Amino acid sequence: MAEVKVFHDCMGNTLVVWFGNPEDEYEVEETGDEVILMKDRNGKVIGFEKLNFMPPSSEPIRVAFETFAV
Repeated sequence: MAEVKVFHDCMGNTLVVWFGNPEDEYEVEETGDEVILMKDRNGKVIGFEKLNFMPPSSEPIRVAFETFAV
């Protein structure tokens, strides 16, 4: 079963999403759109961080996932 971890830092205004093991992070890449990609040793993206993330309200952030088979 796949596991996705989502962290919102309301003080730092960031949203971090991991869909791989955070301990496997080897390098990061800035995209220029206030998004940082976290990659493993093979260059596979295992997570991302959205900078300056400000949810539209003080309500909890709702996250929905959709999966598909290839």
